[in-house]
Amino acid sequence: LAADQGHALSQYNIGCCYENGVGVAQDEVEALRWYRLAANQGDASALFNLGCCYQRGTGVVLDHAEAMRWFR
Repeated sequence: LAADQGHALSQYNIGCCYENGVGVAQDEVEALRWYRLAANQGDASALFNLGCCYQRGTGVVLDHAEAMRWFR
């Protein structure tokens, strides 16, 4: 998979699939893992979604300070 080879957009898309249960079992923790991989490469959508996960406590402990870090 392109995501396994470090393609940020693919990593983001797989994160979306896991978050929403599209083609895979819904898994918020796995979604977070893929979002983080893409976000660490600067993918803006992944940065935003990762911030939202922390803001809502989706797959992680709710942490507004961490959310703001990813939003910036």
